[in-house]
Amino acid sequence: MNEIYLNLPLIEWIGYLASTLVFISLSLSSLVKLRIYNFIGSSIFSFYGFYIGALPVGIMNLLIALFNIYYLRFLLFKKERFSLVRANVDDEFLRHYLLYHFKDICRFFPDFNLNFDKRNGQVLLALRDAKVAGVFIVSNNEEGRSEIILDYVTPEYRDYKTGRFLLQKYREQFADVNNNRLVCESNNKTHIRYLKKMGFEQVGEQEYILQM
Repeated sequence: MNEIYLNLPLIEWIGYLASTLVFISLSLSSLVKLRIYNFIGSSIFSFYGFYIGALPVGIMNLLIALFNIYYLRFLLFKKERFSLVRANVDDEFLRHYLLYHFKDICRFFPDFNLNFDKRNGQVLLALRDAKVAGVFIVSNNEEGRSEIILDYVTPEYRDYKTGRFLLQKYREQFADVNNNRLVCESNNKTHIRYLKKMGFEQVGEQEYILQM
């Protein structure tokens, strides 16, 4: 650990790495990702503290790492109760939810308008342990296509479970021979990664389709 890199010992670089990971963890909205980054950072910090003889640093971060393991076990393996609620496009609660999250929604759907075309619109709300985790708004069109107006998941539930649940329920309740393709347009890298994870295939510059 005495090797020198850019005029600093390797052990100091390890300390900076641990600090960076802990800092990044505090900026994450997903509880699972926060715990994972914080666990890695605190584990490295614990090693750093013990190595340089700073026992308070080593012991404290070891305890933080153990707490992260405990909560990660709870977050990853707890049995959550999912349920689906169908809402009206003019529902007052829906509008309140969209207004509250509007700024974050525009990160992924920059063209989303609260006064979206409500004709033939279907609204599904995903609940996790009785809390609203996401909203799915689709406009059913002709020629077997349904265009996704909004597929938004509340930040703390962005672990793909909510998205899969909504798509599964949409398939069960709305997919048939006259409605067999979900279409979504996006140019946001994070959202595109999510779409591909959900099984969408790119068919145009910004168009993605999921065969149902």
